[in-house]
Amino acid sequence: MNPDRFHGPVLSLFRMVTGSLFLFHGMSSMFGLFGGARGTGHAVEFGTWPSWWAALIQVTCGGLVLVGLFTRTSATIASGSMAYAYFVVHQPVALLPLNNGGEPSAMYCWAFLLIAVLGPGSLALDAAIRRSRGHHGRAHTAVRSGANSAG
Repeated sequence: MNPDRFHGPVLSLFRMVTGSLFLFHGMSSMFGLFGGARGTGHAVEFGTWPSWWAALIQVTCGGLVLVGLFTRTSATIASGSMAYAYFVVHQPVALLPLNNGGEPSAMYCWAFLLIAVLGPGSLALDAAIRRSRGHHGRAHTAVRSGANSAG
């Protein structure tokens, strides 16, 4: 049994789970869903820095990573936003994530960095678009080269 055959699907599952958790986190802050921002039952006030903007990144990038569209770019932005959250919000409280409440920020930062580096996996819109362009491009090339050889 070759464990490498699971690489694409497992990476895709990791991306989908990470993206959906990030999306839900953003939806709780932006729309007050799932218990609201920090369990308050309410959304953060529109335009509030940095909370509302972080929620916007979480909803947008989380959704894009979930479906695997513009995955590397979205994951890079999400990773950077979580690095910002860790170093600006959590790290000044205490050095270690265990002591400063920054474990989720640190984990998201590294998870999204992993996705940005490894890509979306085989079950993603990015992969489907790449496959369709590849098949279309080869068919177009074959038709063109066939026409050239006939002429």
